[in-house]
This record gives sequence, C-alpha cells and structure tokens, in this order.
Amino acid sequence: MPPRFYVPGLAESDTPVALSDDEARHLTRVLRLGAGDTVSVFDGRGVEFLARVEQVTTGRVVVRPYQSVAPAPEPAVALTVAQALLKGRTFDDVVRDVTMVGAVAVQPLLTERTEARVRNIGRWTRIAIASAKQCRRAVVPEVRAPQPFRALLDDDRSQLRLLLVEPGTAGAPGALRALEQASPPATAVLAVGPEGGWSAEEVATATAAGFVPVTLGRRTLRADAVVVCAVSVLQYIWGDM
Repeated sequence: MPPRFYVPGLAESDTPVALSDDEARHLTRVLRLGAGDTVSVFDGRGVEFLARVEQVTTGRVVVRPYQSVAPAPEPAVALTVAQALLKGRTFDDVVRDVTMVGAVAVQPLLTERTEARVRNIGRWTRIAIASAKQCRRAVVPEVRAPQPFRALLDDDRSQLRLLLVEPGTAGAPGALRALEQASPPATAVLAVGPEGGWSAEEVATATAAGFVPVTLGRRTLRADAVVVCAVSVLQYIWGDM
C-alpha cells in the first residue's frame, strides 16, 4: 500500500495540491520519495485519493490526486472520548489509541483528582493525524481544548452518556448487558477518570446529570489502558468491530 499523507481541505481529483511542510519533509527526507512516485492523500474527514508526486523542490512538494479510494468504514456510533488528563505523556497514548479504534473526538477533562499539566493541544492533534495515517483511517478525530468535568456534564448532548467507573461501583456491573439489549445510539460520550479515579461526588453528580455508570469487570486497569479496552468493548456491542 502506498504511504499516506494528510492534506486538509482536499478538493477534487486531478487538482494539484501542495503538502504541508511537515508532510513534505516526511515524504522527501524520511521516505525518500520523489517525482513520479505514488502516494495516498486524505483530508481527515473521510475523503482519500491515490496521488502522484509531481513536483519536489526545496521545501515544497506538489502531488496530483487521480483516483478516489474507499477508506475503511467509520463506526456507526459517533463516540466522543472524554478522558481526564493524565501524568507525563500518557495522554499522548490515549489520543493515539482512541484514534485507531474509531473515536470521533477527544475531550480532555479537568477533574477533582487531575494532577497533570495541560499540554500543547497542537501536539495531540499531530499525534491523532499520525495515528490515522498509520491505521489507514481517513478521519482524524477532533482534539478539543481541556474543560472542567462539570462543563461536560452541563454541555454534552450525546444520545448516550457513559461514565467509566471502578469495579464495585453501585449500578455499574449490569450496564454493559443492558446496552447489549438496546439499539445502538447515533452519538455517545464515554467519560474516563484520572489515575486516582472519580471522586464519590463526581460519580453522584454525573449520575444525576444522566450519565450511566459502566465498568469492565472485576479488575482495576491503568487509566491509559482502560479507555481503549472500553471503546473496543462498546464497539463490539454496537456491531462496529
């Protein structure tokens, strides 16, 4: 398969487009490609073309799309992952992994037990783009600005709102079985807490706001690992795997 490059605003086939500086450097310096080589370009919103490299000069690469490509289907449920910020660069892994498993948006959260610093959102967007390129997804999820958990409770309008909680939380064990019996929603949000978990007050407030507590079973998983497990389980339930 040809290497893939991200070109936002991609228009029609047979219209030459210039790659961004980062993508041009990757094509010329990392992959050592040149004029005449075949690549794939996608716009991050579901459009993808095969393209031919037409021009390579210092700092500039122009490609000409010539054939539409049918990308892998997107999940039927538009899922937003609302993840509490994590320490170090662990949040990078979350962005990378939920992009691969099909989230449409990533909402960083500030919670009572959040200890991480807010990092550059542009970095997370670049990670999402790189992940989409690697997994051959034609959609790049939106990486939003961090917001307080309370704002998510007040503002989110998803059809289904889920709160991932620790094993033993009241009302959570049977929630996944209930989802199996229900029709898949059009939109959903999954809220995931920080390393220290949600506070009792946050769980109570979220439940009162209409969030459904869910758990993955008897074991407590790492905050950066549990989210991709949860998304995968939900996609299986909704028939998206």
